[in-house]
Amino acid sequence: MPVPAPNLYPDFNTIRLSHVCLNVKDLAASQKFYTEILGLQVSDADENRIYLRAMEERGHHCVILQQSDQPGTVEVMGFKTFDKEDLDRADAYFRKKGRPTEWVQRPYQGRTLLTSDNMGIPLEFYHKMDRLEPIHQQYALYRGVKPLRIDHFNCFSHDVDASVAFYSDFGFRVTEYTEDEDSKKLWAAWLHRKGGVHDMAFTNGTGPRMHHVAFWVPNPLNIIDLLDLMATTGYVTNIERGPGRHGISNAFFLYILDPDGHRIEIYCSDYQTVDPDLEPIKWDLKDPQRQTLWGAPAPESWFKHGSRFVGVTPKESELQASPIIAP
Repeated sequence: MPVPAPNLYPDFNTIRLSHVCLNVKDLAASQKFYTEILGLQVSDADENRIYLRAMEERGHHCVILQQSDQPGTVEVMGFKTFDKEDLDRADAYFRKKGRPTEWVQRPYQGRTLLTSDNMGIPLEFYHKMDRLEPIHQQYALYRGVKPLRIDHFNCFSHDVDASVAFYSDFGFRVTEYTEDEDSKKLWAAWLHRKGGVHDMAFTNGTGPRMHHVAFWVPNPLNIIDLLDLMATTGYVTNIERGPGRHGISNAFFLYILDPDGHRIEIYCSDYQTVDPDLEPIKWDLKDPQRQTLWGAPAPESWFKHGSRFVGVTPKESELQASPIIAP
């Protein structure tokens, strides 16, 4: 089906993605990975959670690591609204769509609305988060891959067309997509709010599950430094795919797995998409440069492995089309 036209005047205004809460088995092991290898900074911690932010971020956290008896799952994905009134508008919007809504208390956040999308992905929206002092020029703190900010989420969906239609209706805009030529159904799509290639992407597969969360880095050399670091500190087997350059997004990339199997993308060099009349770019599903402009093709695990959302049962996709994958 055609990519839906963007809703330029949605019921409420989402600025960008904000944060994710990842469930982990061993807080100490996860803290070591996210701080010493990735290079995120600890904002606060208690016996059950560690709050982390990247180097350019003034908000209190972009990642919450949560001790859980369901390690390897995702608790919630967070988004920031333009103003506080948008929260009530969002509440009315999601209730109108038949989605559950609940006002929840979150440390370091103001009023927060918990809901879910049409596939069941748990989402929370807030306007106010505690602000911290800037650290982007405290260069002694830069470690690991030197992440500047959280960039996007990518999720498996068993019906990408339905996911894209749902997010487009409340203001997300498609930048690039792949379509199965036989069924004319979407195999994957990239949607944004903040003016990059995507805040949220959907990939065909058993879903909903989180495919990955991505962090923006200054340049490709940071990725090379990370590979050297991981290869010599016991994390070489956590390197899953890359480095390489995507056709879609034009970004330089690397995919790695954290100690609980959550996939992390390290990402830079995509392009600006702020013009509201920007036409989305269509790619042929069978074009191998769609996923990898250059570099080794994606391994089979990249198309099958994902993190489940707590309390959500994934469904198999009915779309059987598949791209070229490595043997």
